[in-house]
Amino acid sequence: MRLIWAAGLLLASTAVAAADRNPIDPAKLSDTTRTLASEPFEGRAPGTPGETRTIEYIVSRFKEAGLSPAGDDGGWTQRVPLVHTRLGAGTMSVALRGATVPLVQKQQIYVSTVRPIDRVSIAGAPMVFVGYGVAAPERSWDDFKGVDLKGKVAVFLVNDPDFEAKAGEPSFGKFGGKAMTYYGRWTYKFEEAARRGAIAALIVHDTPGAGYGWNTVVAPGGENYDIVRTGGAQPVMLQGWLEGEASRDLFRRAGLDLDKLRVEARSPSFRPVTLAGATFSADVPVTAERVQSYNVLGQIRGAKRPDEAVMYGAHWDAYGIGTPDAQGRTIRPGAADDAIGVAGLVEIARTFAAGPKPNRTVVFAAWTGEERGLLGSETYAVHPIFPLEKTVANLTMDILQTGGLARDVVLVGPGQSSLEDDLARAAQAQGRTITPETLPERGLFYRADHFSVARRGVPTLLLMGIAGPHNLVEGGTAAGQKWLESYMACYHQTCDTWSPALNFSGAAQDVELLYRIGRDLAFSNRWPEWRPSSEFRAIRERSAAQRASTR
Repeated sequence: MRLIWAAGLLLASTAVAAADRNPIDPAKLSDTTRTLASEPFEGRAPGTPGETRTIEYIVSRFKEAGLSPAGDDGGWTQRVPLVHTRLGAGTMSVALRGATVPLVQKQQIYVSTVRPIDRVSIAGAPMVFVGYGVAAPERSWDDFKGVDLKGKVAVFLVNDPDFEAKAGEPSFGKFGGKAMTYYGRWTYKFEEAARRGAIAALIVHDTPGAGYGWNTVVAPGGENYDIVRTGGAQPVMLQGWLEGEASRDLFRRAGLDLDKLRVEARSPSFRPVTLAGATFSADVPVTAERVQSYNVLGQIRGAKRPDEAVMYGAHWDAYGIGTPDAQGRTIRPGAADDAIGVAGLVEIARTFAAGPKPNRTVVFAAWTGEERGLLGSETYAVHPIFPLEKTVANLTMDILQTGGLARDVVLVGPGQSSLEDDLARAAQAQGRTITPETLPERGLFYRADHFSVARRGVPTLLLMGIAGPHNLVEGGTAAGQKWLESYMACYHQTCDTWSPALNFSGAAQDVELLYRIGRDLAFSNRWPEWRPSSEFRAIRERSAAQRASTR
């Protein structure tokens, strides 16, 4: 036994030594980010020539790093069939008390469709305000109260009933305070509207509740993507947002006070309100096509327990080519979102490959379709290459900060899993502390690719630079706030590009953190666990017997 223990200790120390000889290199992160955000990649939109170049480049970098393929049929990719739609020029309006109120795309309204149709045709659909649109029996909350939404337009508030709640109000503390729950996500609201038969779903936009401004809402330019659906409930015909002031005007014309209704919607006794006499119409042409997109998957095969997998993930896609900005730029290059995450994958892969083979398999996933609703990771979660029951953890990088070295790590979604303890230990080894996210209203835990496997029980950890201002070594929290505000002005815009002014040293710190956490898991037989309060714990526990033999 002592000999085995000594051998294990030697192996672990050898792995540590190898890691220390191969630190995460900020310059290499910068170089990879610069390439992926460059003009030939055309903003890396799925189903475009930019995707073809992106896939070829990532595969070449995975090979160069020393990985072997982990995709379909022994190859480097996993097929992700998608529907790609784009709205043309058309008309949208609300008929209300004898007047017709036009709604102009990107001004009063922003919509898209994910149905593979050639035209959106909605004639005189009644409009129903459903508050936050939450159906949460575990919280004794139902905003719908049995209302019939078939053929109607459901109008939602963004976020969830606790976001604006004040002490003493019925919703206060019901949904995590300022921290957005999944009920606050636009994906949940659109899906709930579809389940209830609505023809369209519109969310009233406000910047605090959404976590981003109207410029971010309209950035996709009327196009959208979805997975190919072969059965079950179909998505709503039209989905999107109403601009805040335009919403107030419509409600006012219908004799309703939207601000007053916001308060009423924070009570479990709220009942849906029909916008009396208001009917919505739309006549908009649609270009729809099937596109074949791809996840890229590489691996380092485990030497002892190859069926157990530690997964790293980042998304390769960005927003492609859009309308010209003020400087005439049309490419939205997605340097921080998320070329830098892919660069992190490459560097972690290179560092792993330089050391001894891990006991468990280490998987590297570059996902497609994250910006369109986590579509690549969702496809993997439905058709996993490595069983999710034996996936040890998912460690995801998305928008790492480029403001410089930081004294802290911002934790997204605190209170979810024991991986947070691993993060704290790894951060302490770097001389850093943990800061809980300061912008929980953005619901970032539900907005990145790790969520696709998290909701199927796999413990996850997400590092994301926009979860709050970092305490930077140079300039402190004020400098971190300045970087955050500067970046958010470029979120999903043409200015999210590589620049020699970007400082990748802080990003390298974060990539190294995830490397060390994953390495520890890859050389151990430990299984991270969800906290008792996590909504994902029960899902994971159902497959506990499949992991018991290696505990």
